[in-house]
Amino acid sequence: MSQAVNGIHARFKLDRADFSLDVDLDLPARGVTALFGHSGSGKTTLLRCIAGLERVQGALNMNGEIWQDATTFLPTHKRALGYVFQEASLFPHLSARGNLEYGMKRATSKMDRAALDHVIDLLGIGPLLERRPDQLSGGERQRVAIARALAVKPRLLLMDEPLAALDLARKQEILPYLERLHEELEIPVLYVSHAPDEVARLADHIVVMQAGRAVANGPLTKTLARLDLPIHLGEDAGVVLDAVVSERDAQWQLARATFADNPAAGVWVRDGGHAVGHPVRVRILARDVSLATTRHSGTSIQNILPGVVEMLADDTHPALALVRVDVGGAPLVARLTRRSAHDLGLKPGQIVYAQIKAVALIG
Repeated sequence: MSQAVNGIHARFKLDRADFSLDVDLDLPARGVTALFGHSGSGKTTLLRCIAGLERVQGALNMNGEIWQDATTFLPTHKRALGYVFQEASLFPHLSARGNLEYGMKRATSKMDRAALDHVIDLLGIGPLLERRPDQLSGGERQRVAIARALAVKPRLLLMDEPLAALDLARKQEILPYLERLHEELEIPVLYVSHAPDEVARLADHIVVMQAGRAVANGPLTKTLARLDLPIHLGEDAGVVLDAVVSERDAQWQLARATFADNPAAGVWVRDGGHAVGHPVRVRILARDVSLATTRHSGTSIQNILPGVVEMLADDTHPALALVRVDVGGAPLVARLTRRSAHDLGLKPGQIVYAQIKAVALIG
């Protein structure tokens, strides 16, 4: 494993009677890396190894500082990290403020008051500080727990399915705060999830886990466009593209999101209220993309983009195929029947028109 200064370099090997973990990963020094996979794939075990909660064979280099190797093993309390669990795990006898102050007391390098006030503002917990945990909603408790994890001034933030215990309404309440943290934090975040919508909204980088192995590791936009991964995503297979709001249509309450990789191309979406020039993300599921060899008129589909077939692959069901299409540098993935692919004569290099039935604006 390399010993580069920037980034997280993690290698772990664990063998148990019912489970084994074997990973060797290079991860970015900033941004949100999603550890994604089904339950039992090894996501939480990997996170616990990084935290030092599992003492296993391996090595961990955090931006040039050795946390673990053949001769070194820093215990958890000596690793400059914050940890957010599925349940908020706040001290019930302390107020929200008391929980934050507890976090600050155990910090090796204390966060100054101005920085803590900024975190409180980002997470919107100022009005909650005098309440005890039993006076907070699930989403409010989790926001306080995140603030407490940041109060230790960590060099790394670990989040183990922080929304898993929340209902849909509470998830929708907390996601905008997580997006604000994503934009502001200078430290790397490892975010465990098996929810594709969370990953699409928050992650910059993704590690796909299966049976204790990392079967993919790379930037989110490029990795989701790989055709060997939809078996892990199922109905949620598709792409996430970085874009910018280039136009707003007040009459029809629509906005045009122009792709960062191809400013000449974009899609119309429901207007989310973002100003022209605001960066956004769009998520386009493979099931919402159909292909044609000629451009159709007289259709309700507003987003029709010319592109070139890059590759075809079998889908999880033998009746289905996946087709990756390049639309001027931006990748799309379409799911269609193998019979349709045959009837259209689809092959790499062929010019097609991608008809996009639905687009989700997620940023």
